[in-house]
Amino acid sequence: MAAESDLGTRGPVATGLLGGSFNPAHGGHRRISLMVAESLGLTEVWWLVSPGNPLKPREGMAPLARRFASAALQARRAPIRVSAIEREFGTNYTSQTLLRLVRRYPKRRFVWIMGADNLAQFHRWRDWRRIARLMPIAVVARPGYDRAAFASPAMAWLSRYRKRPASLQLRETWSAPALVTLRFDPDPRSATALRLADPDWPDRLSDRSLRDQITHRPIPGHLA
Repeated sequence: MAAESDLGTRGPVATGLLGGSFNPAHGGHRRISLMVAESLGLTEVWWLVSPGNPLKPREGMAPLARRFASAALQARRAPIRVSAIEREFGTNYTSQTLLRLVRRYPKRRFVWIMGADNLAQFHRWRDWRRIARLMPIAVVARPGYDRAAFASPAMAWLSRYRKRPASLQLRETWSAPALVTLRFDPDPRSATALRLADPDWPDRLSDRSLRDQITHRPIPGHLA
């Protein structure tokens, strides 16, 4: 993984951003991240573990530290860094978080990664057009969501900015808005199904000695 202190002697570092509750993280998150990284020539992917999603109910949401622990476990031995930087920023919306990231890490070129299920409701996100103007967006197809995603108000606006995935490998020339769509073999795993099958999963994870893999600050175990 690239250290921030080493970036001055290199060109822009292509970095994917995958946000979510990771309640829990699972192999599908890892698989998609690695496949997107390979398709777009990304150096690494950052998983942004959200303190809370305004579009999701809090009922059934495990404490942040346990969700972070599950993500760190899934990210082992992969070019993936796990962060709860949104908690540090004190931001409530993705657009705010991404703006702070772009300003804090100017030597990186970020790509926002999301599934087609999120594209279907992207127009409901606060300042979604600002997100599109901040960085390219990579949408990963998901069975059962493609029709709603491609008929969504956000897609109607973004469609004029569609590009081929290979175009993002020229990271020095990236511009936004830009939209690439990616299709891989379907992965049936989901956090919802895992919670239903194993509702006690947080109890088996330790939330001690956790550190943010981007800021290197401790993740307090008591965080809800």
